Amino acid sequence: MRQARLIVVVVLAGFAGVYVIAGFPGALAVFGVQVAYVLWRRCGWLLTAQAALVAGLSAGLGSSVAVIGFLGGALLLSRWGALTPLAGLGAAVIEHARHGEVRATLDATITTALLSLLIYGMGRLVDRAGELHANRAALAAGAAADERLRIAAELNDGLGRSLAVIVEGVRRALAGADMPAEVVRTARESLAMAREAAAGYRAMSLGPELTTARALLAAAGIGAEVREGHAEPLGPAGAVPAAVLREAVTDVVRLGAARTCLIETLDTDGTVRLRITDDGRRTAEDGRPGATAAQVEAAGGVLSAGLAPDGRYVVEAALPHRAAGEDEAETGRATYGESYGVVLGLLAAVLVGFSVKALLALPAGMVAPAAAVLAVVVAMQLRSVNGRHMVALGVMTVLAVAPVPVFGPVWLGVAGFVAGPVLLAFRWRVAWPLVAAVLAAVAVAGTAFGLPSAATANFTVSTLVTGLVVYGLVRLARQVKELQAAREELARAAVVEERLRAARDLHDLLGHSLAAILLKCELARRLDPARARAELTGVIALAEQAEADLRSVSGEHRDLSLASEAASARSVLSAAGVEVTVDLAHPPLPAEAETVLSAVLREAVTNVLRHSSARHCAVSTALEDGVVRLRVRNDGARGARARHGSSGIGNLTTRLAALDGRLTTAAGDGWFELEAVTPLLATPCPIPAA
Repeated sequence: MRQARLIVVVVLAGFAGVYVIAGFPGALAVFGVQVAYVLWRRCGWLLTAQAALVAGLSAGLGSSVAVIGFLGGALLLSRWGALTPLAGLGAAVIEHARHGEVRATLDATITTALLSLLIYGMGRLVDRAGELHANRAALAAGAAADERLRIAAELNDGLGRSLAVIVEGVRRALAGADMPAEVVRTARESLAMAREAAAGYRAMSLGPELTTARALLAAAGIGAEVREGHAEPLGPAGAVPAAVLREAVTDVVRLGAARTCLIETLDTDGTVRLRITDDGRRTAEDGRPGATAAQVEAAGGVLSAGLAPDGRYVVEAALPHRAAGEDEAETGRATYGESYGVVLGLLAAVLVGFSVKALLALPAGMVAPAAAVLAVVVAMQLRSVNGRHMVALGVMTVLAVAPVPVFGPVWLGVAGFVAGPVLLAFRWRVAWPLVAAVLAAVAVAGTAFGLPSAATANFTVSTLVTGLVVYGLVRLARQVKELQAAREELARAAVVEERLRAARDLHDLLGHSLAAILLKCELARRLDPARARAELTGVIALAEQAEADLRSVSGEHRDLSLASEAASARSVLSAAGVEVTVDLAHPPLPAEAETVLSAVLREAVTNVLRHSSARHCAVSTALEDGVVRLRVRNDGARGARARHGSSGIGNLTTRLAALDGRLTTAAGDGWFELEAVTPLLATPCPIPAA
């Protein structure tokens, strides 16, 4: 925004400078009022003051009537825009009364109209930039809210109905009927649906997978370094590099020979690159791309693996990607396209207007060839709006210089068409010396033609002003584009953060409830009626908990109780034949800390059920040195082998990191221990998206 305002000030100062050099210092007051009106406050008294100043300069002091263009631009930006033609008419009347020449009257009228349009265009572009800057946070919040509603509708439509089916079937069974097989099938499908949805939401970002990889490597005693060079979100394409990363890290941990592992990402030119390097392979045969090779190829990417010259093993994947929210960005591109159209129209009007002014000063016999040359210059100028077109710049330079001996001093003003593209094409340390050379060439040529010093100064300053006009319009359009892109990126990040939050809650909260429901339903079908009834009663309670979890996933805040979760863990594990001991020795905890530790306990219990053959499990909490420790130990560890597709560790690590806590795992002698640590007086911070 600051740069956009500076551009407007510089361009307006250039126009005011023309009048100051011509001997009308009052133009400085006009400039000051115009800047205040365009950039500060568009009120009636400033407009009235501008009208008085312009009238005094043009009618009273005899300055060029084109100064009325300042008033015309201010009127166009106000609710009195319909009066703008009267300003142009006034300029024509005053000029005709002074000189009585049609050409001079047309020249003054055109200049007045161009200045009015230019001020209006710059004012509207600055307004648009301000709107984009001011509304960026609101857009991000709105995008997150829309995504939350979409997730809620999607989950309620699937999981919500499934829970209703389960509860209805269990209630019928409690009333004396046989429990239908549909209940168990629905419970199993619900759990699969929740896991699939969580994986889908996680796939929008590579960040959580990087967190999981770091935690798995650290748990295996392997030094892990992660260098993130990609831009989040990756969108749907994030699922494939995430799969590659999981497979590669799993292999590193499985082989157990690596001491260090480096994970790098890079995002360039629409391609995301992932490289995993470790020092634990002796030959290329120690690790070959597995199932992910087909996924990478299907996504249009390339996967390679092998030993590097330094003896380290490298897995590298390169995939094209389209950012999440790209469809939503179409609206932003339409907005920029609208601003770009305004700029292109204004620029065309300015260039054509300046060209007509030059043609009016030429003899009739030279108008046709001059018009043809100027048409080429204008076309090249418009072509140079986007990007750096050195050929077009070279052509314009030749056409601005070569015809000077033919068309005379009138052609000196065409040099301004070169100054603008030079400012756009080069860095300022190169551009300004080149522009200074153009101005010097105009001044030298004016002197060589024997023009009065005032006329030479006017041509020189006008060349600079024309260049600033071209530069200012294009730069303002680019500012709008950049602000639009930043706003869209903020909105995309908010959407992805919402998806990642939903993925964490689906996996850590709802996933546990659904797994417990499935376990108890399957158990109830195998037990005698009395014991089955007890399990089915537990299913009803778990279903109510799952419904609350579903609301939490959909965006409703919910605090968890560590004591309640411990009781639930004892019930679920006991039903699975696991002997449970619970020792909770923690003091009252802040809600944020207790909720996170409860989520850790849920995930730990789920893992005991899914990934171990435990017969004993111990859950304990303690306060030590100002930190609260939660430990979950079981005797069913299957070794330190990493699991494909594990997202729980990454989720929990992310949750604890938000409270300045940490998660560690250890295995040995058949026991597996998970420990979560968080400060007692933890200060919550936003959970990162990556």
